[in-house]
Amino acid sequence: MNVLAIGAHFDDVELGCGGALAKHIANGDKVYAYVACDSAYKDYNNDEIRSKEVAVSEGISAMKLLGAHLIQGDFNTLEIEFVDSLNIDILKIVETKAIDLAYIHWRGDIHHDHAAVSKASIHSCRHVKKILMYRSNWYHSYSNFRGNFYVDISDYMDVKKNIILEHKSEVVRTHKRWVEFWENEAINCGHKVGVKYAEVYEVLKWLQ
Repeated sequence: MNVLAIGAHFDDVELGCGGALAKHIANGDKVYAYVACDSAYKDYNNDEIRSKEVAVSEGISAMKLLGAHLIQGDFNTLEIEFVDSLNIDILKIVETKAIDLAYIHWRGDIHHDHAAVSKASIHSCRHVKKILMYRSNWYHSYSNFRGNFYVDISDYMDVKKNIILEHKSEVVRTHKRWVEFWENEAINCGHKVGVKYAEVYEVLKWLQ
C-alpha cells in the first residue's frame, strides 16, 4: 500500500498520525509525508520563535527516524491558502506515487494553515480510495471532531513519542506538555477500544 500523510507544518503528521504511519512502515507499506510550509514563525513582537532552518532540520530528522519519504512544499507559515499551486503539489504526489490511503488534517481545525491544507487535500485526493482526517491541534473548534476510526498503536507509541521529541524547539517551548497531551490522548482512545494506545480519525472516505 502507498500511504500519504499531509501536514501544513513540520510536526503535524507526527502528532496526528505518527503511530499509524509507524505501523504502516512496519507492515511494509511505503509512506510519504508532504509538509506544505517551512514552519518558521514569529510572535506578535516579530521575535523569532522557530527559524526555518531549525524547523526543517527537526522535520527531516523526525521523518528519517520514522522511515517516511519526506516531500517539502515551499509555502510560508500562516500564509497558506486554498490555491492551485497547493492543489497541484498534492495532486502530483497522489498521481505519481499511486496513493491508496491519505491521512489529512481534520477540516474543522481552527488553525488557518491546517484548514487550508485540509481543503486542498480533500480536493486533490478526491480519487484516493481511503481518506482519514486527523487532529494535530489541542484547541477547541466550532465543530465537533467525529472520531469513528481507531488504529491500535500500542506497539508504536514509543516511535510516535520519539519522532515528536525530534522537534526539540517545540518541546522546549511547550515544556513537554505537548508530548504528555498526545500520549494521554492515545491512552484515552485506547481505553475506548480496549487497547493500551490508539489513534482516532474521522473517516472522510473508505472504499474497499
